[in-house]
Amino acid sequence: MTSFHHAAGAPSASPTPVLSIAPVVLPVPGRAVDLRMRISAPVTGRDLPVLLLSHGQGYSHHLSSLNGYAPLADFWAAHGFVVIQPTHLSSSTLSLDPETPGAPMYWRSRAEDMTRILDRLGAIEAAVPHLLGRLDHSKVAVAGHSMGGHTASLLLGARLTDPEDGTEVNLTEPRIKAGVLLAAPGRGGDALSAFTAENLPFLLTTDFSRMTTPTLVVAGDKDASAHLTVRGPDWHADPYTLAPGPKSLLTLFDAEHGLGGISGYDVAETTDDNPERVSAVQRLTWAYLRSELYPGDPAWQAAREALAAGPLGRVESK
Repeated sequence: MTSFHHAAGAPSASPTPVLSIAPVVLPVPGRAVDLRMRISAPVTGRDLPVLLLSHGQGYSHHLSSLNGYAPLADFWAAHGFVVIQPTHLSSSTLSLDPETPGAPMYWRSRAEDMTRILDRLGAIEAAVPHLLGRLDHSKVAVAGHSMGGHTASLLLGARLTDPEDGTEVNLTEPRIKAGVLLAAPGRGGDALSAFTAENLPFLLTTDFSRMTTPTLVVAGDKDASAHLTVRGPDWHADPYTLAPGPKSLLTLFDAEHGLGGISGYDVAETTDDNPERVSAVQRLTWAYLRSELYPGDPAWQAAREALAAGPLGRVESK
C-alpha cells in the first residue's frame, strides 16, 4: 500500500493551500431558488482547470449540498483544480415544497445547473476574490457521486427519455472535456428495482451508447445498491461497459457506495470507512483528469502502475 502513496502517480508537488468561498450566489430567473455554490481554488497558480462537482442524494442533509465532498474538493483544489460545487434543487437543505416541478430529484435542473455555471464562468470568476484571470476556460471537467454521477453522465453524453412527455433528452455539454463518475447509476429497464422504476422513472431509459466524452467510471465491487437495482455491484460499471471508448473503469475492492468515505470527513453514513481507499480515489481521479486535460501528462499512467502494485483495486480501459 505504501507504494501507492509514494508513487510517481501521486501529485508530485506539495499540496497548495486552498481558498474556499461559499456561498457564491448566481441569480437564475425561473429557478426555484438562486444557484448557490462553493468554489475551492489553490491560492497560487494561473491557467487553472475547472472541475464541476455534482453532489449525491444521501441521508445527511449537508453532504447533499455545496458543503459536501470535502475530501475530494479539498484534494483536487490543493493540486491545481478550481472546484465548483453547486447546491442542486434536490438538496434537502433547501426544504423546497415537494410539489415543486422536477421534485424530488430534479434530474434535468441538476444538469442545467452545470451548463449555467459554464455560461457565466467569467462573471463567477470576476465575483470571487483572488480568482479573476486565473481560470483556463478551455479546460473543464465534471465529476459526480451517485445521483451526481447521473447528472455528470448526462453532461458527458448519456441520453434518456423524459417520462413526462416522451421526448429524448440530450443535455450533452461540449465544453466539458473529461469526466469522473463515482458510484453512478447504471442502465434502466429490468435492471432497476420496482421501487426505483416507479418512483424515479427517468432512470428507466438511461442510454450510454452516445456518451463519447472521455470518462473514468469508479465502482465498488461491494456496492450492491439494492434499493436501486436488482443487478448488484456490476450495475455501477454500466457507464463503462455500455458507453463507447475512450473510457476507463476503476474497480475498488471491498468498496461500498461511499467508496471509503468521499462524501465528507468522518461521515456516519459511510458503510465502508477506509482512508486508504479515499486516498486512492483522490489520487486516481486527479491523475486521470490531469492526463485527459493535458495530453502527454504522465500522471494517469503512473497512478495506474502504482495501483497495480497494491491491493486496493484495478483499472481497465478501452
